[in-house]
Amino acid sequence: MRLLLNCCVAASFLIHGLSGPANAQALPRGVDATPTNVAWPFGVSAADATPGRLGVEGRFPKMTGGGEWINSPPLTPEGLRGKVVLVNVWTYSCINSLRPLPFVRAWAEKYRNAGLVTIGVHSPEFAFEKVPANVRRAVADMHIAYPVVLDNDFAIWHAFGNQYWPAFYFIDAKGLIRHHRFGEEQYGQSERVLQQLRAEAGARNIPAGLVTAAGVGIEAPPSAVVARSEETYLGYAQATSLVSPDRVTPDRARLYRGAVPARIDEWSLAGAWSVERERVVLAEPGGRITYRFHARDLHLVLGPTDAGKPVRFRVSVDGKPPLSDHGWDTDAQGNGAIDGHRLYQLVRQAENGKDRLFEIEFLDAGAQAYVFTFG
Repeated sequence: MRLLLNCCVAASFLIHGLSGPANAQALPRGVDATPTNVAWPFGVSAADATPGRLGVEGRFPKMTGGGEWINSPPLTPEGLRGKVVLVNVWTYSCINSLRPLPFVRAWAEKYRNAGLVTIGVHSPEFAFEKVPANVRRAVADMHIAYPVVLDNDFAIWHAFGNQYWPAFYFIDAKGLIRHHRFGEEQYGQSERVLQQLRAEAGARNIPAGLVTAAGVGIEAPPSAVVARSEETYLGYAQATSLVSPDRVTPDRARLYRGAVPARIDEWSLAGAWSVERERVVLAEPGGRITYRFHARDLHLVLGPTDAGKPVRFRVSVDGKPPLSDHGWDTDAQGNGAIDGHRLYQLVRQAENGKDRLFEIEFLDAGAQAYVFTFG
């Protein structure tokens, strides 16, 4: 039975090596799969409830067990009493976590003087996302000015009883969780919750209206036509749909002869690759990955083996340069370079209309590839 695991999916099963629910998949955008009366791992009494249309879902748990804080000294629920707090659980290589960021940044700025504190809880999916320098670089590159705490051991994740990237928890001035949102979109509703919580706290001159945030590059909103292709991992722990005339030899470099994928989400390797638990690593220049997809946007999480040594690559779509369909991280001829561990947007078409055959060729050794995602 295929287990679809996605960066907007219940992930605690993966983290601890347990079996997850069969056919678990990403939440459809705007769909909240958690019932209103969530059984939180921390208690709340009826006396704590604040009148209004929002219920009480739990208490703001302690923010202990995390690591380094970026943009702020460590914050505590006690020290934030009297403030409205928005907690965003995210990870920096997940497309579902990246596309909401224009709104989160805009809310943090718009309501900062009205008593809102925004906190990013960075709970990593891949090993490279546990490296503080990588997260600091991502936070700087994404112009995130609000506090971010590194939750490498998932202590804060578990304190919230969380299961999703991204997740949003809305906490009132009394330290009570009043609302939550998993996944993307419904930004207008989320902002109205922030406004209501500030009003309940007695704030005056709360900024009116709703923000409009136009993300660009990897933060651009997904296509209105839902992608048929699904998130596809390349490391053997979660890999699916690899087509190859050669048997995979885990954790050892070997030559793969390549194949032409015939169905959507099938992919192949060509060249000298090592297939590892969460990634594939290229041992010699000239290696290729081929993928048949049906989506407007194609992203691939990549990284270099040697920090500071970029890995050049060239992509094609149906055997030709992408031209106007190139992504944020490629030019019209499909050229680009891996300059760090992150998500790369390689194809962004004008529309999502048909199956396409994508290929990326690496001109240097040392490429690391983790997961394809789409939009």
